[in-house]
Amino acid sequence: MSTTAYAPPGRLPGGVPAIRRRRVLVLLTLVAALAVAALLSLTLGTKPVPLGDTWHALTGPTGTENDLIIRSLRVPRTALGVLAGIALGVAGALMQGHTRNPLADPGLLGVTQGAAFFMVIGIVAFGVTDLYAYIWFGLAGALVASVGVFALGMAGGRGGPTPVTLALAGTAVSAFLYALTSAVVLLDQQAMDVFRFWQVGAIAGRGTAIVWQVLPFVAAGLLLALINAPGLNALSLGEDVARALGRHITLTRVVGVAAVTLLTGAAVAACGAIAFVGLIVPHLVRPLSGPDQRWLLPYAGLLGAALLLFADVIGRLVAPPGELEVGVVLALIGAPFFVALVRRRKPVRL
Repeated sequence: MSTTAYAPPGRLPGGVPAIRRRRVLVLLTLVAALAVAALLSLTLGTKPVPLGDTWHALTGPTGTENDLIIRSLRVPRTALGVLAGIALGVAGALMQGHTRNPLADPGLLGVTQGAAFFMVIGIVAFGVTDLYAYIWFGLAGALVASVGVFALGMAGGRGGPTPVTLALAGTAVSAFLYALTSAVVLLDQQAMDVFRFWQVGAIAGRGTAIVWQVLPFVAAGLLLALINAPGLNALSLGEDVARALGRHITLTRVVGVAAVTLLTGAAVAACGAIAFVGLIVPHLVRPLSGPDQRWLLPYAGLLGAALLLFADVIGRLVAPPGELEVGVVLALIGAPFFVALVRRRKPVRL
């Protein structure tokens, strides 16, 4: 008789330790991919900077041209790209988990348009010009939009919002807010200029101060996302099972919405409406992480940051001496992926 039959279940091939090792290996691989993307973001551009000069600029700058390029332009750009990519990737995974909808992301459910609309209102009505104030308006708009979508999704239902009602509500809210934003910017040239920025999405031209202003909001959103992960795992089994496991359904939903609001509002305020990261990334990492949100969320954050940086580097190289903004490059990548996802005969069940 084979001795394998008497081995502890956790030690069998494919057992718990093996699964954990594989997940840790995937996590380390994603960290390495993000490190490569960050290195390329620092060295490549209109003027390539050798690795030696890049290291010198980071560790012992002497005021050379390459030092100024790296420290003043590319380090803030790379850091902001990492923060925005992590925020959008995690927000997309949370959205898809809470709505049980594989086509959901912050943009599709109205959160991005809500943040952009409130920031345009801040410019027109209150004369806001500082990024820190933009963030507060963006967070308020993201919160109003997300709460509105969930409220509309629950209207007339007995068992809470469903993926279909949330998708319909999100489409309606996004279209309504986009129409309002368009009406406002047509009456104000300054708002029109800002609206163009939000529509495209970019991480170029930002200073280090912006990174530090965005960081607390992203950190708070990530903390709430990690707290929300066990409850989201329970919700994936159904609300009745989650209640039986002792989960507070409403509290779990509120924490998830708050996390999405902080992450999306901060990213949109700093970078504009960068689309498709929250849609694509969860689908790419879900085969690697499985349904466990405790692994899916970190995977989505790391891959989101790496994808955004790679897209930014591509945008710098394809149209020299100019460049394509990262939002344009991600749209070119994400649109075909979205079409393929919609046309799948057997959509992913979440």
